[in-house]
Amino acid sequence: MSDSPKEVGDQRESLSAFVDRGDKLSAYDKILGRGVLVAPSEQQYEVLLNRMKQQLGEGRGEVILEIGLADDGGENGLLDDEMEAAVATLQSLANTLECSCVKLRERNENRGMVAQYLIRRVLDACDFLEIRVAVVGNVDAGKSTLLGVLTHGELDNGRGHARQRLFRHKHEMESGRTSSVGNDILGFDEEGNVVNKPEHGSLDWVKICEKSSKVITFIDLAGHERYLKTTVFGMTGHAPDFGMLMVGANAGIIGMTKEHLGLALALSVPVFVVVTKIDMCPANVLQDNLKMLVRILKSPGCRKVPVMVKTQDDVVLSATNFVSERLCPIFQVSNVTGENLGLLKIFLNLLTTRVEYHENEPAEFQIDDTYSVPGVGTVVSGTTLKGVIRLNDTLMLGPDPLGHFQQIAVKSIHRKRMAVKEVRAGQTASFALKKVNKINSW
Repeated sequence: MSDSPKEVGDQRESLSAFVDRGDKLSAYDKILGRGVLVAPSEQQYEVLLNRMKQQLGEGRGEVILEIGLADDGGENGLLDDEMEAAVATLQSLANTLECSCVKLRERNENRGMVAQYLIRRVLDACDFLEIRVAVVGNVDAGKSTLLGVLTHGELDNGRGHARQRLFRHKHEMESGRTSSVGNDILGFDEEGNVVNKPEHGSLDWVKICEKSSKVITFIDLAGHERYLKTTVFGMTGHAPDFGMLMVGANAGIIGMTKEHLGLALALSVPVFVVVTKIDMCPANVLQDNLKMLVRILKSPGCRKVPVMVKTQDDVVLSATNFVSERLCPIFQVSNVTGENLGLLKIFLNLLTTRVEYHENEPAEFQIDDTYSVPGVGTVVSGTTLKGVIRLNDTLMLGPDPLGHFQQIAVKSIHRKRMAVKEVRAGQTASFALKKVNKINSW
């Protein structure tokens, strides 16, 4: 199936409208201009270094830079020898700040080449960047199967083999349907490579986090209408940064798909769409369902700009401009053949959170689940909304039904099953609390 020249042109026009040079790239234009980056003086090098350090702080450890843009309003692009010198300078800046420097894409401009590079800080084992993605869609759209394939690195057999590793309850395995809020992680190192290595069929979260500079946490939500309350809780309580809407290529927009899309819109969560099962769907049915999907996304209720992602250039453009809630990338994948799964992984690797967290404010932690662990006591899990919480800190727990708060102490902190000494704003964690009982009754 191929797109007509008009459709391709319309898509490129839609996507290019979101490359906001006046806002997103203006800072880069000034400091990474053609002349400065090719042969910077000592003073200019220091300015470049300070500016990159600032950008890394704002991006929580990573930033995407575009080099080869004219700093004087002239023609963009670098000649081959100029590009080589500019990349060497960029690599030197990255090395000085203990960062990796990975080329994402390059394109021809009037004068020469323009390239985009991902600069990512090499973080220690306990300080990885975390992005939360809520996975929603109608029942049987392939949510758990896709997560099983992404996190375990093995393709599905077409009969639900990949999803079996993710289910938490016996009735889920028997029915093949998720009924609870599940969590799965996908780790990327500083170069953007997937680090998930299943051992004996299961994932060791601690090893994944130790090797990762960025961890994508998938919040696997239920698709059946019977579990809509659970899905709403997952979308609100777990504070996702993005929503991944799953659509079966053979079924299209049916059942709870519209409700889940509406929920993401109501919560202002940016959404991207993954169309699965393209290997088993006739071309004419897939085309009809994609047209219906695009029509719904463009409708007055959604006001999205849908973009079919088919190349790595599309991926980079979509990911770097996904901060806009109106842009909606659409991926077409197969969990059986593996088609386009590589593009989806690149997209996930480039996602950056849109939420600003403040570490210098009083600590606030939102609890989304509680446990009673034998030998440990009461354990709570959730998201740190503000501030920094350290081991043995004293916090106020509440309010209870009467509006009262209870003083508690944090005796241990775990992040993705890994013991840590502190947790900062924007990170999820679990706390073991001293002498606390009956939180479940609140």
